[in-house]
Amino acid sequence: MKKVYSEFILGDMKACYVQDEETGSVELVLLPADVSYEVAYREKPYPDSLVQVKLSGDPYAGGYAGGRTMRQSASVLALSLEGQEEKEENGKKVICTTLADARGYRYRHSLSWETGKKSLLSYTEFENASEGIAELEMLSSFSLSGISPFVGADESGLMKLHRIRSVWSMEGRAESQLLEDLQLEPSWAGHAVRCERFGQVGSMPVNGYFPYAVLEDTKSDIFWGAQLCHNASWQMEVYRRGDDAALSGGLADYDFGHWMKEIVPGEKFVTPTAILSVCKGGGTWEISQRMTAALDGIVDKGPEPEQKLPVIFNEYCTTWGCPSHENICGILEAIKDKGFSYFVIDCGWYKQEGIPWDVAMGDYHVSKELFAEGLDKTVDAIKSYGLKPGIWFEIDNVGEKAESYQDTEHLLKRNDAPLTTSMRRFWDMRQDWVQKYLDEKVIGMLKKYDFSYMKMDYNDTIGVGCDGAESLGEGLRQNMEASLAFIRRVKQEIPGIILENCSSGGHKLEPLMMSECSMASFSDAHECEEIPIIAASLHQVILPRQSQIWAVIREDDSLKRIAYSIANTFLGRMCLSGDVTKLSDAQWDVIDHGIAFYKKAAPIIKDGYSRLYGPKIVSYRHPEGWQCLVRTGGGVEHEKRNELMAVFHSFNGGHDGMLEVPLPVDGEYRIEEVYSDTEADVCMENGKLVCRIPEDMRAVAVLARGI
Repeated sequence: MKKVYSEFILGDMKACYVQDEETGSVELVLLPADVSYEVAYREKPYPDSLVQVKLSGDPYAGGYAGGRTMRQSASVLALSLEGQEEKEENGKKVICTTLADARGYRYRHSLSWETGKKSLLSYTEFENASEGIAELEMLSSFSLSGISPFVGADESGLMKLHRIRSVWSMEGRAESQLLEDLQLEPSWAGHAVRCERFGQVGSMPVNGYFPYAVLEDTKSDIFWGAQLCHNASWQMEVYRRGDDAALSGGLADYDFGHWMKEIVPGEKFVTPTAILSVCKGGGTWEISQRMTAALDGIVDKGPEPEQKLPVIFNEYCTTWGCPSHENICGILEAIKDKGFSYFVIDCGWYKQEGIPWDVAMGDYHVSKELFAEGLDKTVDAIKSYGLKPGIWFEIDNVGEKAESYQDTEHLLKRNDAPLTTSMRRFWDMRQDWVQKYLDEKVIGMLKKYDFSYMKMDYNDTIGVGCDGAESLGEGLRQNMEASLAFIRRVKQEIPGIILENCSSGGHKLEPLMMSECSMASFSDAHECEEIPIIAASLHQVILPRQSQIWAVIREDDSLKRIAYSIANTFLGRMCLSGDVTKLSDAQWDVIDHGIAFYKKAAPIIKDGYSRLYGPKIVSYRHPEGWQCLVRTGGGVEHEKRNELMAVFHSFNGGHDGMLEVPLPVDGEYRIEEVYSDTEADVCMENGKLVCRIPEDMRAVAVLARGI
């Protein structure tokens, strides 16, 4: 039998700790604060645990779990409650629950909440108080049980799993599946584990899936959400053996990501942090933005220039990896007084004659061919136009044509051979020599030329891991931890520097990296029709104020195409590139109006709440239908939202030209400004915002204010 051991009200959420009286195991059940929880008898109960762990040598779980999950192993069944305390730490309420076994292994699970927040932080600390080495093969950052207490054992078709997939240049595709479709319903005998384990293996944490999951009880309209804050291999699991489901996650375990770590007596190990939330109503967009809002306070404390979301110019899609003093000066003259604040010199500034930029990184000698009079002259030119200069680095990786490519003593290895992909190798970031080398090449250069901005790219993945630790997965974890430490040192050495998180576009859009950077490149979809689809979807996983969106303008672009591209950037941070030295006055007029619109919309982009409307877009490459992203000012933490921005996009057919979205029910609005290539037909009728767009591939954006 089970009993409620303790309950804590955390804003509009409730944490219920439920103990199995026979085994002493403790589960964590999250619920909306106004929803009561009663322990009910469930057919074939299997006690779960708020800590999931697997130690080498302990028996694995039965029920055909081998190879599918390490949850509920003998390591977990040996745990019992040692104690629980509630305390205040750095202005946060922290509930620390300690479990232990007879061997002297102790697990402290922490659940923290900050006043006003609609999310929680969860992590687990393992302490080896035994006399021997402990070998961890799995340790969860979080585990939520009892999902859902409101669905009866004989009810079906009521529970859904929502995930967000990610592939290069098509990041952020949401999917929803019934648990039955995933074969996550219990068997007739309650035997055999049901588990859906998913995640990512390698150093691109958003390569396949975002570290994100939401479980929905459609009967009670309750949503449970989790995001993992980790820059390497991770996993999440939906587990079911009895009537209830559990959702857990953390580092990719030994089976999934070849992770095993030795903990010597007296040593501790702390998992990555997870962001958790629960809510009633609002759909996946509500629960998602409750989680992304966890970073609001961190980003608010970022560099002062970032707080107004200034406009960026990046020359990559102008020079295509061949920036020079001459072409940069031409660009600067073309964009002067246009409202830009940052000018980023992208890849290629270091390439040597006859060597392409994408195989030359690592040595980082300024090209004498491209910058004959020195890079300092170019930086001075950027500053003379009132812009903050930025520079591109691919810090961790080395191209095959660089001299450093042969410096195998300082590069990662797997099975004693240099870890090599088609064009790259990887610095061993754990080595003091490498850290000092990068101090000189990266931090030294940033200081020497007084750069205010650094774009950090990362264009391949290590994969399962590397030598130099107890396991390949632990080697990867250590290496990426050292990479993060270098980024933090950059910020320490150059206070106020603006950091852009990039990994072939959007392969590092996870909360840990986002918390360290001002913004991220949303994707490598530079000038594609699918840009607004990707950009809108990403509102569920990162803050729009951190999502840098490309608008690449070509000299043969129609005015409609230019407005489409510019309107895309209203879904995040505006970044321009392209043929700016060749544009007509009419083309610049559309761009100028777009920049002015963006600056008026910036407060809503920075502090707002999003909803996406329109039919399902089947093909990103060849989109049909339409979409409208409506963002109201105030943010998820605030009730009053008296500003509104709506960004409509029509695609290639599949619409009748009459696009309608509901207005917020808490007030009336007045249209203040409309942006498009020509005059647009927009009005408010019967509680709806109506936009008439008979043409395909057109964008219309609207700013409105509450009356």
